[in-house]
Amino acid sequence: MSTRTVEHGTFTIERTFDRPPARVFAAWADPKAKAVWFAGPAGEWKQQLRQMEFRVGGRERVKGEFTGGRVSEFDASYHDIVTNRRIVYSYSMQVDEKRISVSLATIEFEPAGGGGTRLILTEQGAYLDGGFDGNAGREQGTRGLIDNLEKYLAHS
Repeated sequence: MSTRTVEHGTFTIERTFDRPPARVFAAWADPKAKAVWFAGPAGEWKQQLRQMEFRVGGRERVKGEFTGGRVSEFDASYHDIVTNRRIVYSYSMQVDEKRISVSLATIEFEPAGGGGTRLILTEQGAYLDGGFDGNAGREQGTRGLIDNLEKYLAHS
């Protein structure tokens, strides 16, 4: 029998974009827009499933396969949405059908000088059974997604 453990961690990422809050919020709320930037690493990950129902009580799922065969799955439920201001959702991550974490994420969109947006992302995670990635790894991966969002916003 393997040892069952849980590691808790929290991180916050802040980024300022030169787009208004409505535009940055839309990149999270519109399924077509989010599909462009919220994905595994290009050339290393192939999408198998993407579903998104952006509403309180709605669900989002993204599943894909990495080069080498490992399969990851993001399964989220939306709990609070305030248009152009806030999104709160919880999600679990699975790798090869094994749950590795459960998290609560809060995304805040604040007006910034010059018509821009200050995005504040706070995540509280429970990383399970020796955690596949742990808090530091999750923060690194999330920073990569925010980098993708920045590129998306710069070109749209």
